[in-house]
Amino acid sequence: MITGLLLIVLLFFIIFLGAPVFVALGASAAFGLLLISLEPHFGSPFIAIPQSLYSGIAFFPLLAIPLFILGGEIMNRAGITEKLVRFSVMLIGRMPASLANANVVSSMFFGGITGSAQADTSAIGGVMIPAMEKEGYSKEFSVAVTAASSTVGPIIPPSIMMVIYGVTVGTSVGALFLAGLLPGLMIGFSLIALILFMDRKHKFPRRTSALSYREKLTITREALWPLGVPVIIVGGILGGAVTPTEAGALAVLYALIYGYIVKRSMTAGDLFQMLQRTAIQTAAVMLIIACAKILSYVLTVYQLPVVVGEVLQSISQSPLMFLLFVNIFLLILGTFMDGGASVIVMAPILTPIAISYGIDPVHFGAIMVLNLIIGCGTPPLGLCLFIACNIAKLPVERGARAIMPFIGVEICVLMLVTYVPWLSLALPRWFGF
Repeated sequence: MITGLLLIVLLFFIIFLGAPVFVALGASAAFGLLLISLEPHFGSPFIAIPQSLYSGIAFFPLLAIPLFILGGEIMNRAGITEKLVRFSVMLIGRMPASLANANVVSSMFFGGITGSAQADTSAIGGVMIPAMEKEGYSKEFSVAVTAASSTVGPIIPPSIMMVIYGVTVGTSVGALFLAGLLPGLMIGFSLIALILFMDRKHKFPRRTSALSYREKLTITREALWPLGVPVIIVGGILGGAVTPTEAGALAVLYALIYGYIVKRSMTAGDLFQMLQRTAIQTAAVMLIIACAKILSYVLTVYQLPVVVGEVLQSISQSPLMFLLFVNIFLLILGTFMDGGASVIVMAPILTPIAISYGIDPVHFGAIMVLNLIIGCGTPPLGLCLFIACNIAKLPVERGARAIMPFIGVEICVLMLVTYVPWLSLALPRWFGF
């Protein structure tokens, strides 16, 4: 166990030095294999490197990742962001803090298309932050709302992090998608509730003009095509017609039809650029997964998950205390490590322990992803916060102070999802997963 823990410490130490995550994973795993090779009865453990590199990514469900990324790229290039924002503004109407609430609703819609918090912040923030500033909101508040609401993306289906978790621990990706739907909606509506509460003190700007029936009809018609993507993905999976990977392929086909036939706004050069960006993003994720598989093999040799589980159960037999420990640990981890990488590293260690406590792996997946997406907006390394601050030309320190109330609300939702399993398990069980 001591050697396994030292490898985990080495991993985080290398990350703190500024090395890429895949380098930290590979170096830690290589050092572990070197230690194993010193024991004569193990022979040559380095054969695990090519085997693990291949087996780590040789899973059909992982094909969903590039498909979701490509589908989001195509829809975004086709101009869906502005259409979703206009549709969200129409739905919010003349509510208090109308544009801020429309920002949250836009992120909820956009998250159902891309499954990425960073893509959400870049696309929605590029439109909404300048618009909110122009309407009279402060830069700090605009950044806080945008960064906090962007974290809804990785938990509302489709979710790239859910795909990674499902493949890593061998759990149904479809069940995980459903497990994230209600918690994702809860976060979105909780953020709206907080904005309305804050409006009582700050009296944020609100829309006073009403849209005509013709304008509403036009906005709704333009938004129907983009909103068809989550319908295809979620509806196809729920209906049992397609797997998550096949749903991703349908979403790409749908996006291509929209961009090239319906809108006629894209060229062959655009497709090449989108494929190039998709390949780069996918390669980064797959490289991390492959290197993490090697480290997972090493930690399994040292029986770290088993020993850590025995230690935790000797401290407390209560699953509630275990979940409290997990929440604290993952909230801290999410502040300085990418969510997808954290899932790859920690899911093989923590999920078997959770199962030993009688916790459903689907429920635990929702808890894990929810913890780590909160870190996307939390300093010191919250990527969504950095992206939003960069768009607004705002120092990160000021954005970090403004986002704290929103992070507090998200943690409250996390606690509810953690200790009320029904919130994440009701839909998967209802649909037979």
